[in-house]
Amino acid sequence: MIDYLFMILVGYLMGSIPTGLIIGWIFRRVDVRTYGSGKTGMTNVLRTAGLPAASLVLFLDMAKAITAVVIARIILDSPGVEAATAVFTLIGHCWSVFIKFGGGRGTAPGWGALIILSPIAGVVATVVGLFLVWMTRYVSIGSLVACCLGCVTLIILAIFGNVPSEYILYGIVGGPLVVIKHIDNIKRLIKGTERKLGRPADPI
Repeated sequence: MIDYLFMILVGYLMGSIPTGLIIGWIFRRVDVRTYGSGKTGMTNVLRTAGLPAASLVLFLDMAKAITAVVIARIILDSPGVEAATAVFTLIGHCWSVFIKFGGGRGTAPGWGALIILSPIAGVVATVVGLFLVWMTRYVSIGSLVACCLGCVTLIILAIFGNVPSEYILYGIVGGPLVVIKHIDNIKRLIKGTERKLGRPADPI
């Protein structure tokens, strides 16, 4: 139990690092929370601070989850702890203790966690997500479908013994969490008011 609590805390704190807020300020002296969606993730950084800043945020947000899981793997070598750490890194990213429990939608750290838990699930999510973003110009559609399909793939792999069964925890918790954080995007997609890729963010 102590092992779980320790790595859960490490994962949450690493996930809570507001990379989008930091990079947005460094690159453009802008608080990304005051523009567009008000989130600190890569997409809102892209709309407010440009592609170089957004690319760095994507890399760092993915790295938060990957690093946290690798630490858990090295220190404890427990698949259950790895899955719990991945989940709490995602929670930290979405509800950061450092910025009054604001944050991003979880796409990038969720993607990173999938890649480190199961490269196969990560590749599935990557191929499908990038293709849908390219086809539709909606980052939210690519993120949602990639997240769901990646988590389903992870669960199937776990059921058939290709990855530890404990990883199912991440599939059944991480995926729905990212979907929940995209509820406002889903509503805008239904209404036809969702912002397409390349559209700048408006001040809130």
